[in-house]
Formats: sequence, structure tokens, C-alpha cells
Amino acid sequence: MARNPPFGFPASFVIRHSSFVISPVTPLRSIPDLAHLPGPIFLAIGVFDGVHLGHQAVLRRALDDARLAGGTAVAVTFDPHPIRVLRPDQAPRLLTSTLHKLQLIRSLGLDHVLVIPFDRDFAATEPADFIRALADAGRPLREICVGFEWSFGKGRAGNLDLLRKLGPAHGFAEVGVPAVALDGEIVSSTLIRRAVEAGDLPRAASLLGREFTILGTVVEGERIGRTLGFPTANLSAHNEQFPPNGVYAAEARRGSKSLPAAVNIGVRPTIKNATSERLLEVHLLDFDESIYGEDLEITFRQFLRPEQKFASREALRDQIARDIARARAVLGAPSGR
Repeated sequence: MARNPPFGFPASFVIRHSSFVISPVTPLRSIPDLAHLPGPIFLAIGVFDGVHLGHQAVLRRALDDARLAGGTAVAVTFDPHPIRVLRPDQAPRLLTSTLHKLQLIRSLGLDHVLVIPFDRDFAATEPADFIRALADAGRPLREICVGFEWSFGKGRAGNLDLLRKLGPAHGFAEVGVPAVALDGEIVSSTLIRRAVEAGDLPRAASLLGREFTILGTVVEGERIGRTLGFPTANLSAHNEQFPPNGVYAAEARRGSKSLPAAVNIGVRPTIKNATSERLLEVHLLDFDESIYGEDLEITFRQFLRPEQKFASREALRDQIARDIARARAVLGAPSGR
């Protein structure tokens, strides 16, 4: 007979293992996985969409304290975004997918990331039960770092004050990291989404503490670009917040290599019977390899022009040629590079 999962967590939330070695490359998928990590354990908890400057302050505090104590630093996040479960009609467009978020968190140097599946059953967990589960698994749990205004658990009843009350009983210290302000504004994922949507990518970059990028997987398309003489890689974007429609000079990171590119975001109004879905099409300059199924990370260097409808495919083709020439000039990528 199956055992009931602890503290009211859904069965899918608990993954049991007989014996294994946890790799820092593979995310942890259940709280009991913390028991397999060397202590003491230092946790940074949050949604971390975008991994912006405010998130980085929380993550780095846990990392710095773990290093001083010779412990293990673990980021704890959730998938999907809690609002998508609790208020789906108000769910924001994400800045980073879970995969992209994992990459960014690991780039900061944290040892592991615990990704907790978020559903209505988990949302109904009492805050104290959630913390007790973390403390029971992460032995010894030395510290929990959160944003100063972070709330969690059923009815969002858990907060920094509750962590202060629970800490002594479970042997951990709580750290509330103050919000980060930039140019008089509190850095937030919402503020960054607005900047990206408005096309203010320099502002988004300053709030993120890095350049805004889109991570996606190359998928099969209709090969329309190839018929025009300019083959494109159609990107299934992992994140959802796009900058405005139009053509951009960009760079596409493929593994460890950065490739110059011209990128189009839009609905292809010139193409008859085109889908109304926004597409992200990447023309890699002087590149002709099959990369279906591979991931590309796009960095937008300069906006070239808005999307427009042309009278014919020939007019579109001529404009694409001019776009590529401009992209080459912006990127310093002469033909034949």
C-alpha cells in the first residue's frame, strides 16, 4: 500500500529514490532530495522570473553565507509560475522559462536548484508545514534567504515574520534581503516586462543586471525564408515576453559560439494565409547547417525597423536583403565571415 506523502503534499510532489548521486546539472525535483546534499544547507527561495538584480541579491546572499560556512547553496523555485495556477487570467508573460532560469541561477555559482511542481494541492500547504518539510530534509538547514516582502503557503500567510518564529525551533536563521532600487524604482519582474514590451531593452538590461535574451529551440517551419533566398531558423521561444514586432540585428548563441544574425518578430503580414501567432525567425549570417532541435539564445543588439506589409514577395525579398546588410554593418560582420 502506497504511503501518504508528508505534510499534505501531492503524491506527484514527492519523488523517492533508493540510492543515487545528485548532479548539479540536474535540478532537484522534490524536497526529500535535499537529504542527499552535504550540509549545512543554505536556501534562497523565490519565483525568480528573470533572475533580475533583486533576485540576484537574494541568491548571492545565500551563496556567500554558504561559502563562509563550507555549506551547500540551493535555490528553491517553482514551476509553473504560481499565478498561472492561482489566477490564470492574470498570469504574466514570463521573462524566463524554467530551463532558462536554471541556467541563469547556475551561472551565479549556486550548487543546486530545487524546482517544486506548483499545483493547487501544493498551494494549499500550510506555510509552517512547508518550512518544516524543508528543515526535516535539509539537515542541517542553516539559513533561509528570501526577499523582504516574500509571502508563501496557503493564503500567502507565510512571510518573514513567520520564518523568524519558526527558525529557532528548526535551527535555521532567516534572512530578509531588502529590495533593490535603480533610478528611484524598485527592480521587479513586472517593471522589466514593461520595458521589454515597450522596446526599451537597455532599461531592461540595467534592471536585469545582464542583457535581455530569449532562449528557444529551433523547430521545423514552412521554409518560406528559404524560398526567398534567406533561410531562417524558426525559434520556439521558451519565454513569452517578446520585444515589439520588427527586425533586429542580433547575436545567437549556439553552445559556446556567438553567431551574427538578423531576427524578425511578427506575424508575417506579407505572406498569404500566414498564422496570426507571433513568430521569432532567425537568419544566421553566412551559416548553412541543420540545427533543428538545438537551443539558441538571442541577444538583440539594435532595432532596425518595424514589421510592415509589402505589396509582393519580391518587395519583401528586396527589403530582407537590405535588413541583412544593415545587420552586418551593426554587428561588424562583413559578408563571408
